[in-house]
Amino acid sequence: MPVFDFSNTPEPGVQSECTYTVFYTDKGNPSPEHPILVLDNKKRSWRHHSHGIFTNPIKRTSFEFQEEDGADQADILTIDARFTSLLKWLGENHILVCLSGENRPEGYAVYRIREMAFGGGTKLSAEDGFLQFMIERLLASPAPSAESVDEEADEDGDDMKLTSLQSITDFMNCAGRTLPDNIRLWARRNLAVARSHEVTPEERRHAQRALSIMMNIQWKNDYFESIDPVEARRILDEELYGMERVKQRIIETIIQINRTHTLPAYGLLLVGPAGTGKSQVAYAVARILKLPWTTLDMSSINDPEQLTGSSRIYANAKPGIIMEAFSMAGESNLVFIINELDKAAAGKGNGNPADVLLTLLDNLGFTDNYIECMIPTSGVYPIATANDKSQISAPLMSRFAVIDIPDYTPEEKKIIFSKFALPRVLSRMGMKPSECIVEGEALEAVVERYADTTGIRDLEQAAEHLAANALYQIEVNHVSEVVFDAASVRELL
Repeated sequence: MPVFDFSNTPEPGVQSECTYTVFYTDKGNPSPEHPILVLDNKKRSWRHHSHGIFTNPIKRTSFEFQEEDGADQADILTIDARFTSLLKWLGENHILVCLSGENRPEGYAVYRIREMAFGGGTKLSAEDGFLQFMIERLLASPAPSAESVDEEADEDGDDMKLTSLQSITDFMNCAGRTLPDNIRLWARRNLAVARSHEVTPEERRHAQRALSIMMNIQWKNDYFESIDPVEARRILDEELYGMERVKQRIIETIIQINRTHTLPAYGLLLVGPAGTGKSQVAYAVARILKLPWTTLDMSSINDPEQLTGSSRIYANAKPGIIMEAFSMAGESNLVFIINELDKAAAGKGNGNPADVLLTLLDNLGFTDNYIECMIPTSGVYPIATANDKSQISAPLMSRFAVIDIPDYTPEEKKIIFSKFALPRVLSRMGMKPSECIVEGEALEAVVERYADTTGIRDLEQAAEHLAANALYQIEVNHVSEVVFDAASVRELL
């Protein structure tokens, strides 16, 4: 391969001509029909896989192909608005890439960019695979607005030097306006602190930790794609038996999302006795929404600081549970499952955790004391559970649509045990349905044994006990099947 000189840069004071126009899309899977960018191919057709660099010449924005017969350039005609900062970064640092594209009437449609080597330039990012990571993050980002792209074109980038924070610096430069404005400005301020020698090492460490947390979260917009109600109903029927009124309410929520393409203004509050499947409903909704989920157990939270984090003035400062949930999910759109909301008012003198929840539930943004930045919460969908709604404060109740979940009837418990609980246990133990049979009077005996308890947890434990006993008899007594009757069930349970 020929050796090329990548040292040509614009003369001071000379502005290179921008040859491309930007287009706006949220598509996450580039293809020749929906490319990342389009290059001019009127002069010649380009190969499916082509090597070269994005140039930063004096006159025009282009891509310099490294062909077998020498170097040749092609102007950039159009580009996905999310990638303008990344291509600028690739050009400024002379990073050799491989383009995958297809020659089409409108030009050479590039749908994949891979890092090949560094043709005499310096790799800025300290992380291997940074380019691939960056492209995946940009494809998962919403398109920036036309106004923000125009502002970015006129904005001078920071003159960053190589430091231990280089991968964060590179990410910020490449992400550009795909980051929310307040987070982008916050990141610049914290990056300045992390690089400063005029602050204490402790302050620099906290700033770098906060940057690492925030930059590893995918900041999404609040637009939701349509959800298939039929598929949603299938998931509900698969996860839950009965509960027709609950399922109807969830399908109504799905139809509302499909009409507005945003989450409802109110979350769901599931109220009912222990063991009636409230958490199972919440997990099913998260699965339908195709969102990551996290749980907040209010019974174990007695200090608001557990939710809001501690100030960086303390050496052992750290983010709160809510911020850690965003960090673990890796994105800003997620389902918060708030267990035992009726225990949220039990503070211990330092404030009320319920007041922190009100901030999260209002969808106006949440501020963690450690991060010190307003976190967008418009993509957060709260689902709370409670045993006694009379213990929940009126302000909290007003943030939810309440669904009462009654206990199961004896007939419903029979079906749940025989059709769901026992088959699930047998499958987990590697047993056939014919090896453990609980029918007729035996099934009546199981349900009768737990007639005074709420929910189905005891039924699930009974299924576990019976299946384990059947497996023991099969292995020790060398029988092919175990058929339980009412007497054996009562004796065993």
